[in-house]
Amino acid sequence: MRLVIQRVTQASVTVEGKPVASIGRGLLILLGIGPADGHTEADSLAEKCALLRIFEDAEGKTNLSVQDIQGEALVVSQFTLYADARKGRRPSLDGAAAPEVAEPLVEYFVQRLNALGVPTRAGSFGAHMQVELINDGPFTLVLDSP
Repeated sequence: MRLVIQRVTQASVTVEGKPVASIGRGLLILLGIGPADGHTEADSLAEKCALLRIFEDAEGKTNLSVQDIQGEALVVSQFTLYADARKGRRPSLDGAAAPEVAEPLVEYFVQRLNALGVPTRAGSFGAHMQVELINDGPFTLVLDSP
């Protein structure tokens, strides 16, 4: 699994001009699923996201997690995180999991974040989405499963 995590003051997803999901302060998580990924990777990264200390405390130090601030998460499936652009000019997307493998894992990841106490919403799997966000910092991290 590969994640791009952005600390946001707000984020939203629309599909064909219709709102799908939105959050206030919290995390926008772009989630890519690889063909070998499973529940173990989803569990590990969901816990990492819930507990990652990237929000500032009263002294301006990044000591607080999304749980600590009672923030939210918005998960957007993004298979292009597994694109390989080393050859040619058109990225190969062969490194991403097939939709029938990826979709249940995205749903499972969202469920795990919710179970960890982070209210989590999701984009529409496989849809052409418009994602809007206000990146707070900006603060952006890339995480890969072990």
